Amino acid sequence: MKIRRWPTIPGLVWVAVWTFALIDPLSKAHTVPAVAGLIAFELVYVYTAAAGFDFAGSPRSRTILFAAVAVLGTALAFAYGEHWIVLLLFVAAAGMAVYADAPRPVAAMTVLVGALTAQILVGITRHADVWTVGATVVGTILSSLLVAAVRRMGSVLRELQRTREALAEAAVTEERLRFARDLHDLLGHTLSVIVVKAEVVRRLAERDPAAAAAQAADIEQIGRRALVEIREAVTGYRESGLTAELTRAKGALSTAGIAADVLRTADPLPDDADRLLAWVVREATTNVVRHSNAAHCEISVTTDEAAALLTVTDDGDFPATATPPTPGNGLRGLTERLQAAGGTLHAAARPGGGFVLTARLPL
Repeated sequence: MKIRRWPTIPGLVWVAVWTFALIDPLSKAHTVPAVAGLIAFELVYVYTAAAGFDFAGSPRSRTILFAAVAVLGTALAFAYGEHWIVLLLFVAAAGMAVYADAPRPVAAMTVLVGALTAQILVGITRHADVWTVGATVVGTILSSLLVAAVRRMGSVLRELQRTREALAEAAVTEERLRFARDLHDLLGHTLSVIVVKAEVVRRLAERDPAAAAAQAADIEQIGRRALVEIREAVTGYRESGLTAELTRAKGALSTAGIAADVLRTADPLPDDADRLLAWVVREATTNVVRHSNAAHCEISVTTDEAAALLTVTDDGDFPATATPPTPGNGLRGLTERLQAAGGTLHAAARPGGGFVLTARLPL
């Protein structure tokens, strides 16, 4: 997963909402430098905290941004006194957003201790009310712990996302390796024998045509047998039946770190319908593993008096308002096959986000 260079717009808005506590110092800012300093502090703070939560930018750039927040906040608090001590709460929060997921918690603890110390010093030097300083200190501790917890949770979720992507890639790679191994076992020996016999035919063609013809007949027989074996293998891959395909789909989803629920209430289906819906399950599962970024997938198979209904639903990151993507070759092929059988295939975004694919096939 690549690190973003800039914080997201939702992240900036979310952080900005929590700066409502700066209304108090703003109401007490009666000079142009005070207003300008407060505006500059809020802008730098919002960007720094959002960058920390969104994992945007390099650690060095986030450190530089936090240094600007700390300098501005501390200078304004010492310059304007009691009502500006709250800026040091935001300094501590920005520090937690930047450093809470560091391998060593020394930086985050240093930021918190420094902010608390600065608050006490401002209270002493500016003769601030003890209760105001005390309330701000307690608020700083609680808000810093909350920001650190949210930041750590984001780090854990980010690591889980990377793990899930790695598992999905591993599942697809394992399936390719399995197919490659089966293909090698199926054709390796047969093709070697054909090559050897073809060399014999070439050597015998002029001096012993009858023996060469016998060897050519053997090549033909071996080739026909290999063709039958290949067709049987392909039938096993492509037309293994709906029940076997549902089992394989659940295993592939679980391997990719996607929780899978398979619900089948359908009666036994005719062979053609069974094989066709198995194709749909395979293609839909492959798309979920490779593209959906989902945590949960549900596959259901039901029947009524007239048709079988297969639904594959995931909770991936496809937006509910997005236009469905252009179908790939797999979905186009399935759509054509279902239409040829009198059925339909429909793919669309879910209202709550994610994707749903529905196949209906008359019985």
